Amino acid sequence: MVGCAYRSFVAMTAVFCAVALGTDAVAQEAAKPSAAPSVTVTQVIERDIRPSISFTGRVQAVDKVELRARVDGFLEKRLFTEGQDVKEGDLLFVMEKGQYEAAVVQAQGAIESAEAELELTNIEVQRQTTLVAKSAAPQNQLDLAIAKQSEAKGSLTQLNAALDKAKLDLGYTEIRAPIAGRIGSSAYSVGNFIGPSSNVLATIVSQDPIYVSFSVSQREILAIRRKIAGKGTLGSAVDTAVVYIELADGSRYAEPGKVNFVDVTVDQGTDTVPVRATFPNPSRILIDGQLVTVNVEGGAAEKSLVVPQAAIQIDQSGPFALVVNSENKIEVRRIEPGQTEGSDLSVLKGLSVGDRIVTEGIQRVRPGQVVEPLEAKSGS
Repeated sequence: MVGCAYRSFVAMTAVFCAVALGTDAVAQEAAKPSAAPSVTVTQVIERDIRPSISFTGRVQAVDKVELRARVDGFLEKRLFTEGQDVKEGDLLFVMEKGQYEAAVVQAQGAIESAEAELELTNIEVQRQTTLVAKSAAPQNQLDLAIAKQSEAKGSLTQLNAALDKAKLDLGYTEIRAPIAGRIGSSAYSVGNFIGPSSNVLATIVSQDPIYVSFSVSQREILAIRRKIAGKGTLGSAVDTAVVYIELADGSRYAEPGKVNFVDVTVDQGTDTVPVRATFPNPSRILIDGQLVTVNVEGGAAEKSLVVPQAAIQIDQSGPFALVVNSENKIEVRRIEPGQTEGSDLSVLKGLSVGDRIVTEGIQRVRPGQVVEPLEAKSGS
């Protein structure tokens, strides 16, 4: 019995010792300083940037034509594929011609009869003129012959005009492309009856070059003069500027544009000046009606501090960046942002060349915290 009690005492003592040792190990582990969180940083750099200002613009075709029927008739042929490019003069629609061809023949026949009638009146005038000269006929007969001659000439003139109209109506049965461009969908199928009261048959939109229109407010006009032209008129500011556009996915359109029109009056409803730029569009990327971001760049390039836009945060006090100082501690730097350059942002105040700013891991750190900075990989 004594031996059993002794063995139980030894076992319990061993358990208590193990628990105590485990508790000490946990305490020692907790007492160790935690590892500094790692963050990705990139250095503030300086590069040349041309002054620019952005607007919201809309793509607009240089020429846009709605095709309509000018005479009544049934549509017999549609000679294009919807959405294809067409050339100026291409035959697109053909209407029934029978009644208009008959009208031309009828007018030609009426002219032949009128010409014969005019010839008779000419002969009669000559005869009466001879007789009156010989005092063999009274003057009133010559006057009557001359009046009938004038009437025949008037009739012939009217019939010639009717022939011209008949030929014009016949020509209207063929509807051709008045401009080069891309044609949209056809509103009517072959066999439909169409006429001047019908809706638009199809629309042709020119493709290359193409316009981008945008409106400039009075505040932006002052900014353009200050940032691009320095002084002078809006026209002189934009005439020397280069225009770029950003597409819906944020990418920059490869071809630069040039301002070709600044309106001479201000829209009193919006207090803006309409401006228009011309862009080449050989690849047909720009489509009439498309919404784009317009960047007007001009003036001499200036040295500017540039950081990734992803590194800039905004709170109630404004924009800021997290900087890793020489002691690898996080600092909050309030900044004054400049213009955007793709995925980058120029900084006017608050940072210096070489400052290490946090681009990844921002949510894991706080001001004053020691971190392990990792340089961002090139191209990331």
